[in-house]
Amino acid sequence: MQFGIFSVGDVTPDPTNGRTPTEAERIKAMVAIALKAEEVGLDVFATGEHHNPPFVPSSPTTMLGYVAARTERLILSTSTTLITTNDPVKIAEDFAMLQHLADGRVDLMMGRGNTGPVYPWFGKDIREGINLALENYNLLHRLWREDVVNWEGKFRTPLQGFTSTPRPLDGVPPFVWHGSIRSPEIAEQAAYYGDGFFHNNIFWPADHTKRMVELYRTRYAHYGHGTPEQAIVGLGGQVFMRKNSQDAVNEFRPYFDNAPVYGHGPSLEDFTAQTPLTVGSPQQVIEKTLSFREYAGDYQRQLFLMDHAGLPLKTVLEQLDLLGEEVVPVLREEFAKNRPADVPDAPTHASLKNAQEVTTV
Repeated sequence: MQFGIFSVGDVTPDPTNGRTPTEAERIKAMVAIALKAEEVGLDVFATGEHHNPPFVPSSPTTMLGYVAARTERLILSTSTTLITTNDPVKIAEDFAMLQHLADGRVDLMMGRGNTGPVYPWFGKDIREGINLALENYNLLHRLWREDVVNWEGKFRTPLQGFTSTPRPLDGVPPFVWHGSIRSPEIAEQAAYYGDGFFHNNIFWPADHTKRMVELYRTRYAHYGHGTPEQAIVGLGGQVFMRKNSQDAVNEFRPYFDNAPVYGHGPSLEDFTAQTPLTVGSPQQVIEKTLSFREYAGDYQRQLFLMDHAGLPLKTVLEQLDLLGEEVVPVLREEFAKNRPADVPDAPTHASLKNAQEVTTV
């Protein structure tokens, strides 16, 4: 399994002192978090994409390119690439360029985002969200696999004899995860292409996640990519840890209560009982995360959200130390136990390149 972190890049006041970081501070903090992720032995750093305050990561490939130059083995990804409002041609070229610069340490997660006004800002109609996701990805998929593309669709101008540049590194497109919280159409899309399905289950109860993952696995097999158990699944999660669980609860409560996403709603206790959020000791994080396999099956990628709600950078880096030193090593060992031999690892550039070479021999 791959373990990593994802950031939504929110610029949020620290509720304990009222201080709001500048955009520059927040951007540099995200870079520091990515570097720390590699230092503590994590596999993946993923950034969101947003085009509105209070978020800063409007240009994921710029940030990931900078991180690529300062890391050696970290897989660089997105926790959302807006397939609905970005031009598929620009996505194809931007991520192929990043792939070359990072020596293949790149994949990405397609999503529709959670900000309705972004559609008209980029000249799109939110009522066409699903259709945009389907058509745009179909074009992107072809751009990475066909040297010359002739294409006509509903939402952009036609292409005639078009070649996106640079071509994917080694002729191997970046692996794509399709991220969705609530849309079965996106699980179906991931299954159709044999891509990964990432269920960012941080706000949802286990039974909902179970239904979405099972739908994807069933349809993955239907389209002939393998058995349901061989489908490529990723999950999100949220954690806050201290050695003593009550210390974690006391420290995190003001951040939870005032968080822009879920503050002023259910209590911290109710939210942790009903969703994957874990606030407590490293052992509690281990136990809660291991329970994900009970309803999602053996899966390939686990990403944690750790730098949101105004948490200071110092605190986040302390969290990453705990994650890398006390949590992930145990999770790697436990998730490997009784894992069927035919369940694949998470795809990497090297594994995809090897698979392509085998099929062309």
